[in-house]
Amino acid sequence: MKLAYVSILALCAMLLNLHASFNVTYLNTTVVLNTSTSAHVVEKLGVYVSNTSVSQYVQDRQAFNLTLNDWQKVLGTTLLTEHIIGPNSSISRFTLLPGPIILGQGGGGTAVITFSYDVHNVTTIRNIAPRKFDYTFNDNLFNFEHTAGGQALYPNTRLIMVIPKSAEIVSIYPAPDYPLSNYVGNYSNATVFSWYAGEPLSKFQFSYIVTQSLQSEVVSYFSDIYNAYSWMLYLAMIVLVAAIAAYAYFNLRR
Repeated sequence: MKLAYVSILALCAMLLNLHASFNVTYLNTTVVLNTSTSAHVVEKLGVYVSNTSVSQYVQDRQAFNLTLNDWQKVLGTTLLTEHIIGPNSSISRFTLLPGPIILGQGGGGTAVITFSYDVHNVTTIRNIAPRKFDYTFNDNLFNFEHTAGGQALYPNTRLIMVIPKSAEIVSIYPAPDYPLSNYVGNYSNATVFSWYAGEPLSKFQFSYIVTQSLQSEVVSYFSDIYNAYSWMLYLAMIVLVAAIAAYAYFNLRR
């Protein structure tokens, strides 16, 4: 009985150690915005793996069928989830890549879990002038820590927003930790903006203007015409094919 009791205690200690052997060290969420209403999101979760759990991580990594929820249970964390998603948006092209362990000199090691996806309805677009479009980020897509004052970044978390090279920032709040604004208070030529841990997101504002090139405007114009009247083109092609077939049929009967 005593031996069985000791064995049970040892098993419980092993299970407790199993859950405590993975520690999240950082989270980076990068949102790559473009000239449509969608965005590509890449999230990286840094993980410390204790020496006793290296073999378990390697084994789980080789199980390619593990889902995001499965990895949440393996690591014992809820931080492994999509942080840019909302009730009126959807995601597509989801990928999950648990990285290899980089072993440390004192035992254990570190690994990076990378997952990426496309989010739709990320921005709203307004045509404010000829070939000028205002893009405003929808802050209701955030899925970070909920506090009494609203959402905020977790500790050891970085939010990164990337805008197109031709874009110009018109509204940004709170001020990013990187880059710093110039002496007149704007961010000329900057395309990457970062906010660090603890930054409140409850009143987040982020908008930029994209000036469309003349070539893009022409392409967009004819694309809109095609999208609007494509059914008429298909109908005309069907009528034309039917007319040719009827003409050939009646000529063959003569």
